[in-house]
Amino acid sequence: MSHPQMTDYLGGARWFAGKGRHYEVTDVDRVASVHVGDALLTLDVLTVEYEGEGRRDVERYQMPLVHLPVERADLHHALLGRHEGRWTYDAVHDPESMARYLEVFARTEPGGTRQVGGAVFHRLDVEGSSDDGALDPALPARLLTGEQSNTTVVYGDRTLLKLFRQVTPGRNPDIEIHAALTAAGNPTVGALRGWVTAGEGERTEDLAMLQEFLVDAHDGWALTLDAARRGDDFAGEALALGATVASAHHALAEQFPTGTVDGDDLAERMRVRVEAALIGFPQLAPYADGLRQRLDGLGDQGEQEVQRVHGDLHLGQTLLTPSGWRLVDFEGEPAKPLAERRLPDSRWRDVAGMLRSFDYAAHAAGAEPGWATTPRARFLHGYAGRCLTPAEQSLLDAYEVDKAVYEVGYEARNRPDWVDIPLAAVQRIATTPTPKEGPQ
Repeated sequence: MSHPQMTDYLGGARWFAGKGRHYEVTDVDRVASVHVGDALLTLDVLTVEYEGEGRRDVERYQMPLVHLPVERADLHHALLGRHEGRWTYDAVHDPESMARYLEVFARTEPGGTRQVGGAVFHRLDVEGSSDDGALDPALPARLLTGEQSNTTVVYGDRTLLKLFRQVTPGRNPDIEIHAALTAAGNPTVGALRGWVTAGEGERTEDLAMLQEFLVDAHDGWALTLDAARRGDDFAGEALALGATVASAHHALAEQFPTGTVDGDDLAERMRVRVEAALIGFPQLAPYADGLRQRLDGLGDQGEQEVQRVHGDLHLGQTLLTPSGWRLVDFEGEPAKPLAERRLPDSRWRDVAGMLRSFDYAAHAAGAEPGWATTPRARFLHGYAGRCLTPAEQSLLDAYEVDKAVYEVGYEARNRPDWVDIPLAAVQRIATTPTPKEGPQ
């Protein structure tokens, strides 16, 4: 396969992050190669280089391929080109090719590994669990659509395979956190069944994860939009979602190291971002004093606890199943380096992200003014199991301001009609008196 064909295909892929930049595929690392009948299945990792401003940025992308001796009309949309007498397609669009992934997992002993070329399949062994046919290669494979950064294939209604398109050396937090919560028996995630890696030592890259498919699950963002449009208060659902997030945070604090950060340092980092936004976006000017006071109060609180968190929590990362809420996609913010996404952070950052998501849902649904007040309050009560202390409220306010100020910049640049959403949060917090501790 020539590199220009790879370069052209990337340009039209939804999951490719380099659109709009000058790039080229400079290397193709063939990780694995398997013959299945007259088809050749390969797993390639592409090196993509970008030029600009005197430097060359590099990214790596995973590309499973199927090379066939004849053209397939049903795969025309996934065609990369013809090379050496074979037609080459993006294999995720071919159910027969994707069945081979499940077959390898099924042939791997629980708790063991199986190597296919340079790819290593790891099968998780959780005490008391049973796959109950979930790894049957005869399960029909179907590609989910609509994803922006990864690719997911579902097998029947039992199992899903999530392929990380952009790969980076180091443990992917989505696998890491799912493995920990699955081992702990925590029900807030779909159980992890295995994963795929390539490379060795510090150059090991996580390529994919296999996990339980959550049957009859409904997207949390879509459910919230529907409730807001109907004028339903979403109170019960928000309360239960808060309890689910709290359960996940509690389990993560038990499974991973925790620590503290200096409140002054935390406040200063936020202060730098706020001051930069005040310079760049005049809409924030009326609230400058209130924002600064909020961050001054954060600095007075001393050491703050940090732990592993979701890192990019919002309603779109939640699913409501018949047995309750589940959280998905623990990769963290895609724009951050992998090492940074794996660092401990404040659980209040996750909570603030969810509160911001309720505000956005209300706007997107055209809900009545003030609709988000009830689900926000019930989510917080479900999370804490009580009213927040003044210190907790001040910390949460700081994290919500930090995110809302970022949102003001994003919306001003990309969706000016939406800038009032984060501005309303900034106004509310900046003009509300700082919570005070009562008598002990």
